[in-house]
Amino acid sequence: MFTVSQTSRAWFIDRARQAREERLVQKERERAAIGIQAHVRSFLCRSRLQREIRREIDEFFKVDGSGSSKRSALCVFKIARKLLFLFRIKEDNERFEKLCCCILSSMDAENDPKVWYVSLALSKDLTLLWIKQIKDILRYCCELLGQLKPEILQDSKLITLYLTMLVTFTDTSTWKILRVKGESLRPAMNHICANIMGHLNQHGFYSVLQILLTRGLARPRPCLSKGTLTAAFSLALRPVIAAQFSDNLIRPFLIHIMSVPALVTHLSTVTPERLTVLESHDMLRKFITFLRDKDRCRDVCESLEGCHTLCLMGNLLHLGSLSPRVLEEETDGFVSLLTQMLCYCQKYVSQKKSNLTHWHPVLGWFSQSVDYGLNESMPLITKQLQFLWGVPLIRIFFNDILSKKLLESQEPAHAQPASPQNVLPVKNLLKRAFQKSASVRNILKPVGGKCVDSVEVQKVCNICVLYQTSLTTLTQIRLQILTGLTYLDDLLPKLWAFICELGPHGGLKLFLECLNNDTEESKQLLAMLMLFCDCSRHLITILDDIEVYEEQISFKLEELVTISSFLNSFMFKMIWDGIVENAKGETLELFQSVHGWLMVLYERDCRRRFAPEDHWLRKDLKPSVLFQELDKDRKRAQLILQYIPHVIPHKNRVLLFRNMVTKEKEKLGLVETSSASPHVTHITIRRSRMLEDGYEQLRQLSQHAMKGVIRVKFVNDFGVDEAGIDQDGVFKEFLEEIIKRVFDPALNLFKTTSGDERLYPSPTSYIHENYLQLFEFVGKMLGKAVYEGIVVDVPFASFFLSQLLGHHHSIFYSSVDELPSLDSEFYKNLTSIKRYDGDIADLGLTLSYDEDVMGQLVCHELIPGGKTIPVTNENKISYIHLMAHFRMHTQIKNQTAALISGFRSIIKPEWIRMFSTPELQRLISGDNAEIDLEDLKKHTVYYGGFHGSHRVIIWLWDILASDFTPNERAMFLKVFHVLPIYVFMCT
Repeated sequence: MFTVSQTSRAWFIDRARQAREERLVQKERERAAIGIQAHVRSFLCRSRLQREIRREIDEFFKVDGSGSSKRSALCVFKIARKLLFLFRIKEDNERFEKLCCCILSSMDAENDPKVWYVSLALSKDLTLLWIKQIKDILRYCCELLGQLKPEILQDSKLITLYLTMLVTFTDTSTWKILRVKGESLRPAMNHICANIMGHLNQHGFYSVLQILLTRGLARPRPCLSKGTLTAAFSLALRPVIAAQFSDNLIRPFLIHIMSVPALVTHLSTVTPERLTVLESHDMLRKFITFLRDKDRCRDVCESLEGCHTLCLMGNLLHLGSLSPRVLEEETDGFVSLLTQMLCYCQKYVSQKKSNLTHWHPVLGWFSQSVDYGLNESMPLITKQLQFLWGVPLIRIFFNDILSKKLLESQEPAHAQPASPQNVLPVKNLLKRAFQKSASVRNILKPVGGKCVDSVEVQKVCNICVLYQTSLTTLTQIRLQILTGLTYLDDLLPKLWAFICELGPHGGLKLFLECLNNDTEESKQLLAMLMLFCDCSRHLITILDDIEVYEEQISFKLEELVTISSFLNSFMFKMIWDGIVENAKGETLELFQSVHGWLMVLYERDCRRRFAPEDHWLRKDLKPSVLFQELDKDRKRAQLILQYIPHVIPHKNRVLLFRNMVTKEKEKLGLVETSSASPHVTHITIRRSRMLEDGYEQLRQLSQHAMKGVIRVKFVNDFGVDEAGIDQDGVFKEFLEEIIKRVFDPALNLFKTTSGDERLYPSPTSYIHENYLQLFEFVGKMLGKAVYEGIVVDVPFASFFLSQLLGHHHSIFYSSVDELPSLDSEFYKNLTSIKRYDGDIADLGLTLSYDEDVMGQLVCHELIPGGKTIPVTNENKISYIHLMAHFRMHTQIKNQTAALISGFRSIIKPEWIRMFSTPELQRLISGDNAEIDLEDLKKHTVYYGGFHGSHRVIIWLWDILASDFTPNERAMFLKVFHVLPIYVFMCT
């Protein structure tokens, strides 16, 4: 333990330490108090001094505002120094405004050098101080400009004031002192102005002008006056001109000024003199020279990001449209920079919405941030972008192709006489695409002979890359681009002629070689093919049958045969050589473009033939080889069936279809084997109530039971069973009879088309109770017939078969093309609206359709509020498509959906996609070919003691061969499985 003396000592030392710490704390408190007092006194002193200075400044401007006399420049300089010494924007903005007014007023004085504020620049003692002061004043002007809103009246006045300050002291042209002191001073004064401009550029001068111009112009109507816009643009151009168009200043000018939304559009309408200045300095050529360098162009694009890159591109295109001579001379550079800008934007264009994407009205889903403040000006930007696919630029870019004449045919022309429609000026963009080309030429076929690495070919390839990139980047205005590119009748034929000349043997072999080469040259050639396919597909899609088959706009029918042969071979090679199996990126886009164009031609040919018989078949593809590949689950064979099944003969596809059905039956246990028998569903049907009994007994069956064996027993009105050997023959009779009844137009479930009387769902079938369930039942019965290979005499309208195949979901589907299969007269009337030369509004049409429904006139609106929207020259094409879509889809949408649902419960959609609409009709109703009696003999099964050598059977075949007509043989075959052979024997 501690002793008493040790404890007392420790306590004493601890007390001393505490006392010492308390004294240190007290000293710190005293020092802090002194410091606080000093700061407070300093603050109070500064505040008092600032109040006195501000009071002095206010008194100065109060006296100056009375207008009694002009103050000397030195007085203004001194008061400005005081204001700048304590300047705070929130407190001193009004004083600063008065200072600027005072300075500008001094510059307007007549013949009084002492008053001119700029005269202080000539004083040896004050020159440097004056330069510093004016730099500070102008820097504050820029800072205030960035905070003002031009749409507010008071702010617009301040914008004018500060811009006037900047205009006045960045150029010597308005300095009166030079007229008095002599022009010898101008170089020195210009040097001072250049010094001032350099200072402003270092402090965000261009950024301020960008903010001001964007706020004033990023709207449908600009809120900047002519003087304000002129001043702002002149200020922006001064540093560039002063620096003799240095790259260091062209770059910020492009980034901050030329990227202002629709700037050139507003300049052309508000102050066209500024565009003249741009033209006088050949600025477009300088822009092209700067941006054609890939590194500089990428730097500019990365500084702007996607949205503002489009703004820059729009302004450059607008400038180019105003300077066609420059574009003709600088085509390569202009095409290069536009392509690079689009490629930069394309990197961020997404195919779908996600958490990382934003919606852009031109680019679609975009993975960069979107400036939604540009939305109001987007219509003007889009209008500027339209210059890219406008006729003037297309003529300049494709001049090498368009300047060549297609070889004229020696045969006499079959052109129709000129009509007023052909000589009137074109008012609508689409209208021009529909007009007939008057030239008569030889059919364009692959001939080869043009070297692919020549300057001419490379130039055309680069242009095609530009337009193809625009199609994949500007996704929301893709149709506008395609319509613009198809505006000239002769562009696509001449582009096809150019493709035919490529390589030593023509286009096909060359493009197939390009598929296996990953070179830049190959990519460019394939981009040319993609552009041709996309544009041609768009053109053929919007043309009606008259324009394709009779007027033969752009392409002759023989050329379509050549093109389709080229595309067919190209597609087959892409699939069969395995190129498509793992395709992605550009290869996949190429495949989709070529396939889309090919299928549009094939479906057009299926509706109305233009190609010779067996044109679509691939003679080098043996069906047996394809079936072997399918059995081995080879991907290429599956792709052939998925994308180009038409290369396989129809009869082989039917066999393939039957094989698919058989395999499913085996899988589901619906085929009788040695070890098991399939489940059989028995139904009893009264002939007098066949439809009602069939509906009640079959509609509740499961999908598996419907696909299985169904045995039918007919009873008469007295309940007595009818005789008959049912080897599926009785069920076949039942199925034929029930289908015959439900498709009878008198029942009003189905109607017939005018002319060829083909069936489609009746729009008024809703009068039946449970009509949708009836349509689903009909779909099941029809599907069962196809499933079992039972042909039924039901001729469907072509447009309805297209819906059964699912073609109406394709982006290439056109309701107008299918309309003749519904009502040819109605189709002619609609297409006459398209060709109407006068004002369509005179016809008094609206976006609605009036229909007589059971004695009552019913108005159907094609769009919401359509009965109040008149049809005009601008919307008549939309009216035609809306009307066609309503008649063939909207009116019968529910009925068609129910029938398709029932049909697909039996027949898988992928099974019948290998057939065209005429082929599907043949699958349902059979072919019109004569019956092969030898084949029928070979596959006939005899019952009841009969055999092939029986004398009755010999008589039967002899009568069929000698005495029956083809129609009678068909009728015989129809009932062959229904009645037992002794019926024929007795008769």
